[in-house]
Amino acid sequence: MLILFGILVIIASIILGLIVLVQNPKGGGLSGSLGGFSNQLMGVKQTTDVLEKGTWVFAAIVGILCVVSPVFIPKTAGGSSKNDELINKAPITAPQQSTTTPLPGAVDTSKKP
Repeated sequence: MLILFGILVIIASIILGLIVLVQNPKGGGLSGSLGGFSNQLMGVKQTTDVLEKGTWVFAAIVGILCVVSPVFIPKTAGGSSKNDELINKAPITAPQQSTTTPLPGAVDTSKKP
């Protein structure tokens, strides 16, 4: 089901992108590129209204799909990560501080004169 939501979000996003790219920021948009044909069919004002409504509809579809899709994530998954096993097997006690031997030629600063 999650794959279906992913595919629907991708398709809606592509359509939304195409609708936004067709629009002209100064109001010409699709009506200017069709050279008068859209003027006879729908009119310039109606073309920009349809594109604007399409933008809002597909933006809402993408938003709703993104909000609803986490509901379908299975909650009873086997293991979330391999680190869970390491955390459960970790020792409870703190590690002991080991004593180190100085390197040959090193100056021992812990001795007091």
